[in-house]
Amino acid sequence: LSPSIIPTAFLGTATVFACFSLSALYARRRSFLYLGGFLLSGLTLMLLSSVVNAFVGSTWLFTANLYLGLMIMCGFVLFDTQLIIEKAESGDKDYIWHCVDLFLDFVNIFREILMILGMTE
Repeated sequence: LSPSIIPTAFLGTATVFACFSLSALYARRRSFLYLGGFLLSGLTLMLLSSVVNAFVGSTWLFTANLYLGLMIMCGFVLFDTQLIIEKAESGDKDYIWHCVDLFLDFVNIFREILMILGMTE
């Protein structure tokens, strides 16, 4: 693997994260909060396909799971950003856990992009 993959993945993650966070900040209030159920259903689908792929060993299914995971994690950035805004406006000022939510989104996007870039090399 090329050592340039890590900075490339980090810059890509920062760009994706910033774009989705800004779009959630400037969108209409509560417009992305409906995504929660779809995102959790997508995570369940990813879990099931990973279990199936453990027995099947399909490269196509692994790749599809990577790209699906990237889309779901981008959706979580939208969802979590608007959820944090709504929580803060209703009085929940727990900044530490709000940061942890967004940090986990960032790490998951970084992991997905890193795996995608690693596969292409």
